Amino acid sequence: MSQIGVLPAQMLREMIARGEITASPAVDEAQIQPASLDLRLGTRAWRVRASFLAGKGRCVADRLRQFEMHQMDLSAGAVLEKGCVYVVPLMESLALPAGIQAVANAKSSTGRLDLLTRVITDEGTEFDRVSEGYHGPLYAEICPRSFSVLVRPGMRLNQIRFRRGHAVLDDAELRALHESDILVPGDPVISGGLGFSVDLRPETGTLVGYRAKPHTGVIDLERLGAYPPREFWEELHSADGQLILDPGAFYILVSREAVHIPPDYAAEMAPFLAMVGEFRVHYAGFFDPGFGHAAAGGAGARGVLEVRCHEAPFVLEHGQIVGRLVYEHMAARPERLYGAEIASNYQGQGLKLSKHFKAF
Repeated sequence: MSQIGVLPAQMLREMIARGEITASPAVDEAQIQPASLDLRLGTRAWRVRASFLAGKGRCVADRLRQFEMHQMDLSAGAVLEKGCVYVVPLMESLALPAGIQAVANAKSSTGRLDLLTRVITDEGTEFDRVSEGYHGPLYAEICPRSFSVLVRPGMRLNQIRFRRGHAVLDDAELRALHESDILVPGDPVISGGLGFSVDLRPETGTLVGYRAKPHTGVIDLERLGAYPPREFWEELHSADGQLILDPGAFYILVSREAVHIPPDYAAEMAPFLAMVGEFRVHYAGFFDPGFGHAAAGGAGARGVLEVRCHEAPFVLEHGQIVGRLVYEHMAARPERLYGAEIASNYQGQGLKLSKHFKAF
Protein backbone atom coordinates (compact mmCIF):
# COMPACT_ATOMS: atom_id res chain seq x y z
CA MET A 1 0.00 0.00 0.00
CA SER A 2 1.93 3.03 -1.21
CA GLN A 3 -0.61 5.43 -2.70
CA ILE A 4 -0.02 9.11 -1.97
CA GLY A 5 -2.98 10.93 -0.49
CA VAL A 6 -5.62 11.01 2.22
CA LEU A 7 -6.55 7.52 3.37
CA PRO A 8 -10.19 6.52 2.72
CA ALA A 9 -12.49 4.48 4.96
CA GLN A 10 -11.39 1.09 3.65
CA MET A 11 -7.74 1.89 4.41
CA LEU A 12 -8.68 3.07 7.90
CA ARG A 13 -10.22 -0.35 8.51
CA GLU A 14 -6.93 -1.92 7.43
CA MET A 15 -5.05 0.29 9.90
CA ILE A 16 -7.41 -0.85 12.66
CA ALA A 17 -6.87 -4.50 11.70
CA ARG A 18 -3.08 -4.01 11.85
CA GLY A 19 -3.25 -2.35 15.27
CA GLU A 20 -2.11 1.04 13.98
CA ILE A 21 -5.36 2.50 15.35
CA THR A 22 -6.47 1.01 18.66
CA ALA A 23 -9.26 1.93 21.06
CA SER A 24 -10.93 0.87 24.28
CA PRO A 25 -13.72 0.08 23.70
CA ALA A 26 -12.99 -0.99 20.12
CA VAL A 27 -13.59 1.40 17.21
CA ASP A 28 -17.25 1.41 16.18
CA GLU A 29 -18.17 1.30 12.50
CA ALA A 30 -20.15 4.53 12.91
CA GLN A 31 -16.89 6.38 13.65
CA ILE A 32 -15.45 5.64 10.20
CA GLN A 33 -16.23 8.44 7.75
CA PRO A 34 -15.35 8.55 4.02
CA ALA A 35 -11.96 10.18 4.68
CA SER A 36 -11.62 10.46 8.45
CA LEU A 37 -12.19 8.77 11.79
CA ASP A 38 -14.32 10.26 14.56
CA LEU A 39 -12.62 10.35 17.95
CA ARG A 40 -14.46 9.63 21.21
CA LEU A 41 -14.19 11.29 24.61
CA GLY A 42 -12.96 9.11 27.44
CA THR A 43 -14.36 8.87 30.95
CA ARG A 44 -12.42 11.64 32.69
CA ALA A 45 -11.71 15.34 32.20
CA TRP A 46 -9.09 17.63 33.69
CA ARG A 47 -9.88 21.29 34.23
CA VAL A 48 -6.59 23.09 33.56
CA ARG A 49 -5.31 26.59 34.19
CA ALA A 50 -4.33 27.19 30.59
CA SER A 51 -4.10 25.67 27.16
CA PHE A 52 -0.79 23.89 26.56
CA LEU A 53 1.24 21.68 24.25
CA ALA A 54 3.33 18.82 25.64
CA GLY A 55 6.53 19.86 23.84
CA LYS A 56 9.54 17.81 22.84
CA GLY A 57 10.53 15.15 25.34
CA ARG A 58 7.42 15.61 27.50
CA CYS A 59 4.11 13.77 27.76
CA VAL A 60 0.64 15.19 28.26
CA ALA A 61 0.14 13.29 31.55
CA ASP A 62 3.10 15.13 33.10
CA ARG A 63 1.82 18.48 31.86
CA LEU A 64 -1.62 17.71 33.33
CA ARG A 65 -0.04 17.29 36.76
CA GLN A 66 1.55 20.70 36.29
CA PHE A 67 -1.57 22.58 35.15
CA GLU A 68 -4.57 20.71 36.56
CA MET A 69 -7.09 22.48 38.78
CA HIS A 70 -9.39 19.50 39.35
CA GLN A 71 -10.59 16.27 37.72
CA MET A 72 -14.11 15.34 36.65
CA ASP A 73 -15.79 11.98 36.08
CA LEU A 74 -17.77 12.15 32.84
CA SER A 75 -19.54 8.80 33.29
CA ALA A 76 -22.88 10.29 34.39
CA GLY A 77 -22.44 13.43 32.31
CA ALA A 78 -20.62 16.61 33.30
CA VAL A 79 -20.86 20.26 32.30
CA LEU A 80 -17.89 21.92 30.64
CA GLU A 81 -18.25 25.58 31.54
CA LYS A 82 -18.01 28.40 29.04
CA GLY A 83 -14.64 30.12 29.15
CA CYS A 84 -12.80 27.24 30.85
CA VAL A 85 -10.17 24.88 29.42
CA TYR A 86 -10.41 21.09 29.78
CA VAL A 87 -8.30 18.15 28.65
CA VAL A 88 -10.01 14.80 28.02
CA PRO A 89 -8.10 11.60 27.15
CA LEU A 90 -9.63 10.05 24.04
CA MET A 91 -10.57 6.40 23.67
CA GLU A 92 -8.36 6.03 20.59
CA SER A 93 -4.57 5.61 20.48
CA LEU A 94 -2.18 5.43 17.54
CA ALA A 95 0.84 3.39 16.47
CA LEU A 96 1.50 5.05 13.11
CA PRO A 97 3.90 3.40 10.68
CA ALA A 98 6.62 5.33 8.91
CA GLY A 99 5.21 7.50 6.14
CA ILE A 100 1.79 8.07 7.72
CA GLN A 101 0.93 11.31 9.49
CA ALA A 102 -2.39 12.66 10.70
CA VAL A 103 -4.27 15.92 11.12
CA ALA A 104 -7.29 16.46 13.37
CA ASN A 105 -10.12 18.93 13.31
CA ALA A 106 -13.41 19.67 15.02
CA LYS A 107 -16.53 18.01 13.64
CA SER A 108 -19.04 20.28 11.93
CA SER A 109 -21.53 20.38 14.78
CA THR A 110 -18.72 21.07 17.25
CA GLY A 111 -17.56 24.11 15.33
CA ARG A 112 -21.09 25.48 14.95
CA LEU A 113 -21.42 25.52 18.75
CA ASP A 114 -18.23 27.59 19.10
CA LEU A 115 -16.52 24.72 20.89
CA LEU A 116 -12.80 25.25 20.42
CA THR A 117 -11.53 21.68 20.55
CA ARG A 118 -8.11 20.51 19.43
CA VAL A 119 -6.15 17.27 19.60
CA ILE A 120 -2.86 17.17 21.50
CA THR A 121 -0.27 14.38 21.72
CA ASP A 122 2.76 13.41 23.74
CA GLU A 123 5.79 15.43 22.60
CA GLY A 124 3.48 17.46 20.35
CA THR A 125 4.57 20.95 19.29
CA GLU A 126 1.43 21.81 17.28
CA PHE A 127 -2.28 21.45 17.87
CA ASP A 128 -4.18 18.99 15.67
CA ARG A 129 -1.00 17.59 14.09
CA VAL A 130 0.19 14.02 14.66
CA SER A 131 3.71 13.38 13.42
CA GLU A 132 4.76 10.50 11.19
CA GLY A 133 5.34 7.31 13.17
CA TYR A 134 3.67 8.59 16.37
CA HIS A 135 3.00 5.91 18.99
CA GLY A 136 0.88 7.01 21.91
CA PRO A 137 -2.38 8.33 23.30
CA LEU A 138 -4.56 11.17 22.00
CA TYR A 139 -6.17 13.93 24.04
CA ALA A 140 -8.82 16.53 23.29
CA GLU A 141 -8.38 20.05 24.60
CA ILE A 142 -11.84 21.61 24.86
CA CYS A 143 -12.69 25.26 25.49
CA PRO A 144 -16.40 26.16 25.19
CA ARG A 145 -16.48 29.75 23.95
CA SER A 146 -20.18 30.68 23.65
CA PHE A 147 -22.19 27.95 25.39
CA SER A 148 -21.58 25.62 28.33
CA VAL A 149 -22.07 22.01 27.22
CA LEU A 150 -22.97 18.71 28.83
CA VAL A 151 -20.70 15.87 27.69
CA ARG A 152 -20.47 12.12 28.28
CA PRO A 153 -17.94 9.42 27.42
CA GLY A 154 -18.06 8.30 23.81
CA MET A 155 -19.17 11.66 22.40
CA ARG A 156 -17.46 12.54 19.14
CA LEU A 157 -16.28 16.15 19.00
CA ASN A 158 -13.11 15.68 16.93
CA GLN A 159 -12.15 13.82 13.78
CA ILE A 160 -8.79 12.74 12.45
CA ARG A 161 -7.59 12.35 8.87
CA PHE A 162 -4.59 10.21 7.89
CA ARG A 163 -2.40 10.91 4.89
CA ARG A 164 0.62 9.52 3.11
CA GLY A 165 3.04 11.88 1.42
CA HIS A 166 2.33 15.34 0.06
CA ALA A 167 -1.11 15.26 -1.52
CA VAL A 168 -2.07 18.95 -1.74
CA LEU A 169 -2.99 20.24 -5.20
CA ASP A 170 -1.00 23.26 -6.32
CA ASP A 171 -2.76 26.13 -8.06
CA ALA A 172 -2.20 24.74 -11.56
CA GLU A 173 -3.62 21.34 -10.56
CA LEU A 174 -6.56 23.03 -8.85
CA ARG A 175 -7.37 25.05 -11.98
CA ALA A 176 -7.26 21.87 -14.05
CA LEU A 177 -9.59 20.14 -11.59
CA HIS A 178 -12.01 23.05 -11.81
CA GLU A 179 -11.97 22.80 -15.60
CA SER A 180 -12.98 19.14 -15.43
CA ASP A 181 -15.28 19.12 -12.39
CA ILE A 182 -16.52 22.73 -11.86
CA LEU A 183 -15.66 23.15 -8.18
CA VAL A 184 -17.66 26.38 -7.81
CA PRO A 185 -19.99 28.27 -10.15
CA GLY A 186 -18.41 31.12 -12.12
CA ASP A 187 -14.76 32.09 -12.17
CA PRO A 188 -12.83 30.58 -9.26
CA VAL A 189 -10.42 32.57 -7.13
CA ILE A 190 -7.39 30.27 -6.90
CA SER A 191 -4.36 31.30 -4.87
CA GLY A 192 -2.94 28.81 -2.40
CA GLY A 193 -6.29 27.04 -2.55
CA LEU A 194 -9.83 27.81 -3.70
CA GLY A 195 -11.04 31.12 -2.32
CA PHE A 196 -14.54 31.42 -0.93
CA SER A 197 -16.47 34.52 0.02
CA VAL A 198 -19.27 35.50 2.37
CA ASP A 199 -22.91 35.80 1.24
CA LEU A 200 -24.51 38.96 2.60
CA ARG A 201 -27.05 39.41 -0.22
CA PRO A 202 -29.31 36.32 -0.07
CA GLU A 203 -31.51 35.56 -3.07
CA THR A 204 -34.62 35.79 -0.89
CA GLY A 205 -35.12 37.85 2.24
CA THR A 206 -32.50 39.64 4.30
CA LEU A 207 -31.38 36.93 6.76
CA VAL A 208 -27.59 36.56 6.47
CA GLY A 209 -26.60 34.76 9.68
CA TYR A 210 -26.83 34.32 13.42
CA ARG A 211 -24.95 35.72 16.42
CA ALA A 212 -24.56 33.74 19.63
CA LYS A 213 -26.27 35.27 22.66
CA PRO A 214 -23.93 35.94 25.60
CA HIS A 215 -26.02 34.41 28.42
CA THR A 216 -27.72 31.09 27.71
CA GLY A 217 -28.48 27.69 29.20
CA VAL A 218 -26.44 24.50 28.90
CA ILE A 219 -26.51 22.45 25.69
CA ASP A 220 -26.61 18.67 26.12
CA LEU A 221 -24.66 17.42 23.12
CA GLU A 222 -26.75 14.24 22.93
CA ARG A 223 -30.00 16.14 22.37
CA LEU A 224 -30.60 16.70 18.66
CA GLY A 225 -33.26 19.04 17.31
CA ALA A 226 -34.14 19.88 20.91
CA TYR A 227 -33.32 23.52 21.58
CA PRO A 228 -35.30 26.62 20.55
CA PRO A 229 -32.74 28.62 18.59
CA ARG A 230 -34.00 32.00 19.80
CA GLU A 231 -32.84 31.14 23.32
CA PHE A 232 -29.25 30.86 22.04
CA TRP A 233 -29.03 32.91 18.84
CA GLU A 234 -30.17 36.19 17.39
CA GLU A 235 -30.92 36.57 13.71
CA LEU A 236 -28.81 38.93 11.62
CA HIS A 237 -30.30 40.80 8.69
CA SER A 238 -28.61 42.96 6.10
CA ALA A 239 -30.25 45.10 3.45
CA ASP A 240 -27.06 46.65 2.10
CA GLY A 241 -24.67 43.70 1.82
CA GLN A 242 -22.66 44.70 4.88
CA LEU A 243 -22.29 43.31 8.38
CA ILE A 244 -20.30 44.84 11.25
CA LEU A 245 -18.68 42.20 13.43
CA ASP A 246 -18.44 42.94 17.15
CA PRO A 247 -15.21 42.07 19.02
CA GLY A 248 -15.56 38.84 20.97
CA ALA A 249 -18.82 37.84 19.29
CA PHE A 250 -19.39 34.53 17.48
CA TYR A 251 -21.28 34.34 14.17
CA ILE A 252 -22.69 31.70 11.87
CA LEU A 253 -22.61 32.92 8.26
CA VAL A 254 -22.54 31.15 4.90
CA SER A 255 -20.35 31.17 1.82
CA ARG A 256 -21.62 32.69 -1.39
CA GLU A 257 -20.21 29.77 -3.36
CA ALA A 258 -21.78 26.32 -3.56
CA VAL A 259 -18.78 24.03 -3.20
CA HIS A 260 -18.15 20.66 -4.86
CA ILE A 261 -15.66 18.07 -3.61
CA PRO A 262 -15.15 15.40 -6.32
CA PRO A 263 -15.05 11.74 -5.18
CA ASP A 264 -11.28 11.33 -5.60
CA TYR A 265 -10.44 14.39 -3.51
CA ALA A 266 -10.81 15.75 0.00
CA ALA A 267 -10.54 19.35 1.16
CA GLU A 268 -9.71 21.30 4.28
CA MET A 269 -10.45 24.89 5.18
CA ALA A 270 -7.07 26.59 5.40
CA PRO A 271 -6.02 28.44 8.55
CA PHE A 272 -7.10 32.04 8.57
CA LEU A 273 -4.76 34.67 7.14
CA ALA A 274 -4.60 37.62 9.54
CA MET A 275 -3.91 40.24 6.87
CA VAL A 276 -7.48 40.14 5.49
CA GLY A 277 -9.25 41.35 8.63
CA GLU A 278 -9.81 41.30 12.38
CA PHE A 279 -11.65 38.00 12.48
CA ARG A 280 -11.18 34.26 12.31
CA VAL A 281 -13.07 31.93 9.97
CA HIS A 282 -12.61 28.19 10.55
CA TYR A 283 -13.42 25.89 13.38
CA ALA A 284 -14.54 22.72 11.61
CA GLY A 285 -12.45 22.44 8.49
CA PHE A 286 -12.79 19.00 6.84
CA PHE A 287 -14.78 18.54 3.64
CA ASP A 288 -15.23 14.89 2.68
CA PRO A 289 -15.17 13.37 -0.82
CA GLY A 290 -18.61 13.81 -2.36
CA PHE A 291 -19.56 16.92 -0.36
CA GLY A 292 -21.94 18.85 -2.59
CA HIS A 293 -21.06 16.65 -5.59
CA ALA A 294 -23.51 15.09 -8.05
CA ALA A 295 -21.92 11.66 -7.54
CA ALA A 296 -23.26 11.74 -3.96
CA GLY A 297 -26.63 13.25 -4.74
CA GLY A 298 -25.51 16.84 -4.26
CA ALA A 299 -25.86 19.93 -6.38
CA GLY A 300 -23.31 22.07 -4.60
CA ALA A 301 -23.32 22.86 -0.89
CA ARG A 302 -22.51 26.13 0.78
CA GLY A 303 -19.74 26.27 3.33
CA VAL A 304 -21.03 27.35 6.72
CA LEU A 305 -18.65 29.93 8.17
CA GLU A 306 -17.91 29.95 11.88
CA VAL A 307 -16.64 33.46 12.50
CA ARG A 308 -15.17 35.11 15.59
CA CYS A 309 -14.19 38.78 15.58
CA HIS A 310 -11.02 39.78 17.43
CA GLU A 311 -9.78 43.11 18.74
CA ALA A 312 -11.72 45.72 16.75
CA PRO A 313 -15.11 45.95 15.02
CA PHE A 314 -14.78 44.87 11.41
CA VAL A 315 -17.02 45.42 8.39
CA LEU A 316 -17.65 42.38 6.20
CA GLU A 317 -18.83 43.09 2.65
CA HIS A 318 -20.85 40.80 0.41
CA GLY A 319 -18.52 38.75 -1.77
CA GLN A 320 -15.45 39.44 0.37
CA ILE A 321 -12.98 36.55 0.30
CA VAL A 322 -12.80 35.15 3.83
CA GLY A 323 -11.02 31.82 3.45
CA ARG A 324 -9.54 29.12 1.24
CA LEU A 325 -10.25 25.47 0.62
CA VAL A 326 -7.12 23.39 0.12
CA TYR A 327 -7.80 20.29 -2.01
CA GLU A 328 -5.91 17.01 -1.60
CA HIS A 329 -5.75 13.77 -3.55
CA MET A 330 -7.31 10.72 -1.96
CA ALA A 331 -5.07 7.64 -1.83
CA ALA A 332 -8.09 5.79 -3.24
CA ARG A 333 -11.74 6.59 -3.82
CA PRO A 334 -13.79 5.96 -0.65
CA GLU A 335 -16.20 3.04 -0.81
CA ARG A 336 -18.96 5.46 0.23
CA LEU A 337 -19.13 9.19 -0.36
CA TYR A 338 -20.36 11.98 1.89
CA GLY A 339 -24.13 12.15 1.53
CA ALA A 340 -24.42 8.79 -0.25
CA GLU A 341 -25.92 6.01 1.86
CA ILE A 342 -24.60 7.50 5.10
CA ALA A 343 -26.17 9.90 7.59
CA SER A 344 -24.65 13.18 6.38
CA ASN A 345 -26.25 16.02 8.28
CA TYR A 346 -25.07 18.87 6.07
CA GLN A 347 -25.19 17.62 2.47
CA GLY A 348 -26.81 20.28 0.29
CA GLN A 349 -26.69 22.75 3.16
CA GLY A 350 -27.16 26.48 3.15
CA LEU A 351 -27.15 28.75 6.19
CA LYS A 352 -27.73 26.29 9.02
CA LEU A 353 -27.17 26.00 12.76
CA SER A 354 -25.90 22.80 14.35
CA LYS A 355 -28.15 19.75 14.52
CA HIS A 356 -28.93 20.43 18.20
CA PHE A 357 -31.40 23.20 17.36
CA LYS A 358 -34.94 23.25 16.06
CA ALA A 359 -35.66 25.25 12.92
CA PHE A 360 -36.04 28.99 13.43
